[in-house]
Amino acid sequence: MSKVQQKPQILNVETIARSRMFRIQSVDLAFSNGENRVYERLLPEGRQAVMIVPVSGDNILLIREYAVAIEDYELGFPKGLVEPDEDVLVAANRELMEEIGYGAKKLTILSKLTLAPTYFASTMTIVLAEDLYVQKLEGDEPEPLTLVTWPQETMIDLLNEADFNEARNVSALFLAREYLQQRVES
Repeated sequence: MSKVQQKPQILNVETIARSRMFRIQSVDLAFSNGENRVYERLLPEGRQAVMIVPVSGDNILLIREYAVAIEDYELGFPKGLVEPDEDVLVAANRELMEEIGYGAKKLTILSKLTLAPTYFASTMTIVLAEDLYVQKLEGDEPEPLTLVTWPQETMIDLLNEADFNEARNVSALFLAREYLQQRVES
């Protein structure tokens, strides 16, 4: 059995920068072994996110969307922020309607992920969407998103696509594949 580590003591927290989406904090820590360090962490402004893996018949649906940080288009699953006081499944269905023009009658939470938790305090809930129906809502995207249909039986081949490499998309792919395979096997 492993020993439970003692969490470091937080000596001071200071916001050193702020944007409309994030706060950057400087955090002074004292570790139990006597080491002191200053870390910086990025905090989203109080909102969690959701990523949806839509299943339509024998296919999964993806979008191609511009990603400003890498200055290129990225293939991935619909995603977005959960509004204040909005249920995560309601947010998932809303994002589906905004980004791909479908709603889902069946939504299943697959997992909750963190992204770079050493310095980024962000969570994303991965949701499988099934029993889709046509329903379009106006979204906040600056341009229409390209809808891409991909066969479920070859979904692992997405890993060979040059524009499908964002870690949360890869995680969602494996989570959905495992869930769908277990359901078929039972």
